[in-house]
Amino acid sequence: MTEAIFTAEQLAEIRAYHQPHYVWGALGEVVNLAVGLVMLRFVVRPLYARCERVKLPSRVLTRMWSGEGWAAALAFSCAYFAITTLLYLPLDVYFDYLHEHAYGLSKHTPASFALDYGKGVLISIAALGALTFGLFGLARRVRHWWALLGAAGAVVLLFSSALDPYRARIYFGQQPLQPGELRERITALMRQANIDFRDVLVEDNSRATVRLQAYFAGRGPTRTIVLNKSLLENLSTDEILAAVAHEAGHVSESRWPATFASAAALFAFLFAVDWLLRWVARRGFWGVTEPADIRALPLVLLVFGLCTAVAKPVSAAFSRERERQADQYGLTLTQHPDAFTSMLVKAARVNKMDPEPPWWVTLKGRTHPSIRERLDAVAAWRP
Repeated sequence: MTEAIFTAEQLAEIRAYHQPHYVWGALGEVVNLAVGLVMLRFVVRPLYARCERVKLPSRVLTRMWSGEGWAAALAFSCAYFAITTLLYLPLDVYFDYLHEHAYGLSKHTPASFALDYGKGVLISIAALGALTFGLFGLARRVRHWWALLGAAGAVVLLFSSALDPYRARIYFGQQPLQPGELRERITALMRQANIDFRDVLVEDNSRATVRLQAYFAGRGPTRTIVLNKSLLENLSTDEILAAVAHEAGHVSESRWPATFASAAALFAFLFAVDWLLRWVARRGFWGVTEPADIRALPLVLLVFGLCTAVAKPVSAAFSRERERQADQYGLTLTQHPDAFTSMLVKAARVNKMDPEPPWWVTLKGRTHPSIRERLDAVAAWRP
């Protein structure tokens, strides 16, 4: 039985909270495309002309780049990223700090927000440097670079989830859950599910958010169960077990189809990028005369964004189905629909979930079924 999730006042607040997100969701791709095209038209050529003056000595990087232009290429990549970051900074501050604070979802101070934002920027810069040398540097040296990079990327996709527990700690500290009833019952539940794990950790992200969160991180010997402090403070033991059981449903999923599909998509995209780089060189855009010219990077990023936007509705539909299956798995594992219902209701209230999002929001890329749909499925569940 689906119970009333929100009072009228809570529902009005929820709708007011989500309205700016829905507006940006409707306009975001158009704005991103417009920004990308403006950057290509007015920024790429003069920016590269300035970055071309950058000269740095490094025999190793010169050898990797197969020439002296690596410093200019890296400077161009970082400068382009800096410009786009500054362009979107007001939106980031509004949505991730001001708007979250206005509705009581964020506990960030300006300093802690700036610190986490800075960490994200540094990670992006490192990834951009790897892209500069991995894609353009390799393309300068190897004719079928896309096949080599695709194979390397497929290996990374296969093993990257094993590093998830360590990536999460870049932002928040984690400590083992103290011995006691909750730890014992989680261990027993995982034994019942035949899921091995290394530890149960408590993530202290209370300085950043009040949202409830539980997830599995890692794979095989690195797999950990992570519960945030807000979850422990707001849910009963049975409700926490329901949340963990749902996440265990994702562990039980077959990862090979998704991994294979991701690898295939990566190969296809890199092959298309190879064609795109050669097309840009033939047309001589922005003064490009060879396929591996870094000036084509903004176009590659723009095409990647468009491909992601086109693929998102399909990937989100698969994600929603996986969430439904994880709910059913969790219910079967715990045999406790009442705890599952109360867990979902409390999470919906704290996290301000819209019980009935617009259809186009779901179609466009919502990764979870609505909370009302999930509650109806729990009510219909039978042992």
